[in-house]
Amino acid sequence: MEAWARVAIRLTIVVVCSVSSLVQAAAEWQVIKVGRWDYLTADNIAKFYGFGGDVQPIGNTIQLDNGKNQLEITLDSREAIVNGVRNWLCFPVIRHSDGKFLVSRIDLAKTIEPQFRPQMIRNFGRIKTVVIDPGHGGPEKGAGSSYGNEKDFTLDVALKLRPLLQAKGYNVVMTRDRDMLVPLHERARIANATRDSVLISIHFNATDANPAATGFEIYSLTPRGAPSTQDNHLLEHFLNMQAGSPVDAPSLVLSTSVYHAMLGHMPEFDRGVKRARFAVLRLTNIPAILVEGGFVTERAESRLIARPEWRGKLAQAISVGIDNYRGLVERRERPMLLADYRRRFEGVLVARNATPPVADPSAAAIPASNQLAPAAQITTALRHEPSAQIAVSDELATSASPVSPPPPQEIADAIEQEVMESESASVAPVIGQESVRVADGSDVAMPDSSALDPAKNSAVPSASPAVPVRKYWILKFAPPPKFRE
Repeated sequence: MEAWARVAIRLTIVVVCSVSSLVQAAAEWQVIKVGRWDYLTADNIAKFYGFGGDVQPIGNTIQLDNGKNQLEITLDSREAIVNGVRNWLCFPVIRHSDGKFLVSRIDLAKTIEPQFRPQMIRNFGRIKTVVIDPGHGGPEKGAGSSYGNEKDFTLDVALKLRPLLQAKGYNVVMTRDRDMLVPLHERARIANATRDSVLISIHFNATDANPAATGFEIYSLTPRGAPSTQDNHLLEHFLNMQAGSPVDAPSLVLSTSVYHAMLGHMPEFDRGVKRARFAVLRLTNIPAILVEGGFVTERAESRLIARPEWRGKLAQAISVGIDNYRGLVERRERPMLLADYRRRFEGVLVARNATPPVADPSAAAIPASNQLAPAAQITTALRHEPSAQIAVSDELATSASPVSPPPPQEIADAIEQEVMESESASVAPVIGQESVRVADGSDVAMPDSSALDPAKNSAVPSASPAVPVRKYWILKFAPPPKFRE
């Protein structure tokens, strides 16, 4: 009995110490109000995550590295390097009146924290099933080149990915396994009918503005109250009307796990971890990501995409990323980072330079982390997806989408099942109204806690008198039409 009593005492001490450490961590956060929005200083972030030394910018950039995590942010920019890979923040980094760099609380909670401490995420579900969604199909050819159409490339990658995942013990459901049209809302219904699952949507990129644009990028759902990556102005439409996802953090970590594996296996340009409200992400209730596996509009990259062995390598990289995500979910093992893959392959991966003239494909290489990103890579990808955009709760009969051929049995069975209605979009106050009150720093235990939930702070930002209003805060025009937004 005495032995059990000693064990109980030790456990009590451990619990008390843990609670004390959380209280101490909560006291460390010092939230700064800029208008109606919450920010934290780079110094505060560096101290919390154990980046030693003074936080001094070099020019307009701050670089932090403690051997475990790495962060690079730049004043007035939405681009950041997180653990060696480009990430796109929801809001630009700004300067406080005292000269300190400020990072939005939304970006801390929704982008930085899940990557720095993925083991702290509380709402991981089990992962037994992977839903593979090959983009386009049937009359929707997607992007095209002289070597073929996107719909065929995505299907081939999916068919190569399926046996790789099955060999690892996953159940695999495909939204299509042949050249057929599956409307976007049906793809979401198929995914939502599964349990203990994630969704991987596979696409290839295109642009009609810059034939030199190339490289990988990956998407998860935009957090509530924030603009998507391609929205360069903080538009009221997105800030006030769009809902988020209860599995936002798992989706972000899934996207980074897969993205690090893709860049780690294939020396393509790093266009970044991005956010969007694409239909297959917005209407899906499980962790979901959308992979863009390169540009069919770039001459050299389109030739690579047309090669079956290259698509097989892409499928292999995606499968490794999914398995690393499962290791985090089941065993709390941190997914491998780009630097880990570099060490494993005993060399520094490089990416092809997409900025030189097309006639000079042998131009110098640049690091895969793209810390000095060529301007050509800022190109906005253009796509066309005519499937109807409807909510999950809408009836199938109201869809204006073309009628697709009879789906395979597994899809037909999935569509017939009852699907839970998606979370209704919360409408935040508009300009001039009182914003929702947010918790101060004393309520913050850690960045992913409810006190740091940016959903509580979804009003349009306005600068305080000490900070001038920047042009990217002005709401001037409606968002351009996008095929999934």
